[in-house]
Amino acid sequence: MAPEPTIALGDAHVGFRGRIHAVSVDTRITSLPAQELERRLIELGFVEGAAVELLHQGLFGGDPIAVRVADTTIALRRREAMAIKVTAVPPS
Repeated sequence: MAPEPTIALGDAHVGFRGRIHAVSVDTRITSLPAQELERRLIELGFVEGAAVELLHQGLFGGDPIAVRVADTTIALRRREAMAIKVTAVPPS
């Protein structure tokens, strides 16, 4: 069985549902040190295996985005969401 493709949560569209595959920070996309951003995301609940859903995006430029992780809704900049790698979950 082939592994499921992963995308960055920052590239997902409103209505996307999936599971977190990994948190992998690219220092070119954020002003924070990579370890600091990774720590903050993990503290907010963005951990491997957690269910995520992209609920809403900002009117201009699609930024920020509202993401539900577990039972919490969090606003993130798309550039920060690029560090969260997700796999899509088929609709139920």
